[in-house]
Amino acid sequence: MTDQKPEAGCGAAILDSDGRLLLIQRLRQPEAGAWGLPGGKIDFGEPAAETARREIAEELGIEIEILGLACIAETINAGDGRHWIAPVYDARIVSGTPSVLEPEKHGGWGWFALDALPSPLTEAAQSWMRSGGTRRER
Repeated sequence: MTDQKPEAGCGAAILDSDGRLLLIQRLRQPEAGAWGLPGGKIDFGEPAAETARREIAEELGIEIEILGLACIAETINAGDGRHWIAPVYDARIVSGTPSVLEPEKHGGWGWFALDALPSPLTEAAQSWMRSGGTRRER
């Protein structure tokens, strides 16, 4: 029996006024090279929605408003041998303009039309797409 346990992360699906999705390219495992939703690891005692706001401010320099829970993503051994559980929130930018503030972690960012997403996508981004996130009212 192993003493490994699932870990918790979170992310946010942010759409602009044209319905394009904000994605960042991961440089580190898990899923290095893939395009995904911004977010990060939940610290002990920190509510997941607050983690999403904090992580996205740290990564991209923007302030977001959480609109609601979109889905739960699960990533098992995607290059790092770990098991991640992550709530994914629908969100919108309330201030700031995205820019990469952690170039050691992210290769870039962009707004992508939902019918022209880059490849590969992280499991969390795929989970959001499968959850019907594109059809929810913003």
